Amino acid sequence: MNPQISYWILTASTLMEILLIVLAFFFYSKLKKSELLVRSLQDRQEEFLQKLDMNARLEKEIIGTFANRQEELTALEEKLHYRAVEMRRLLEQAENFTKSPQFLRQTILSGFKRGQSAEALAQSTGLSVDEVELILDQPKI
Repeated sequence: MNPQISYWILTASTLMEILLIVLAFFFYSKLKKSELLVRSLQDRQEEFLQKLDMNARLEKEIIGTFANRQEELTALEEKLHYRAVEMRRLLEQAENFTKSPQFLRQTILSGFKRGQSAEALAQSTGLSVDEVELILDQPKI
């Protein structure tokens, strides 16, 4: 065999080996970059899962707090309704008391003793001046 041909074959095989080494190094570096990217994505995924877990816990707390507030509001509404009913009852009692003849008579007599005129007493009690004068003219019982 010709030494020149074996030289070319040797050179070509050496070049092929060098090319394969360069390609192997290139693929190795790409593989390292891919591994770093996958590792980074995994870390981000872990952070994302932790944030999701924290958000879920916060949502549960908010829902629990909201439910507690709703219960408190319902209880307060019931108390307010009870108080409103009680206040209406007391107001009706007060109105009935102020409309009673004894109360009107007492109001007119005490106002007259303080120096109020019959006209002023009639205006404050909603009675006519004649009615106020009639009450003032009645003897004490």
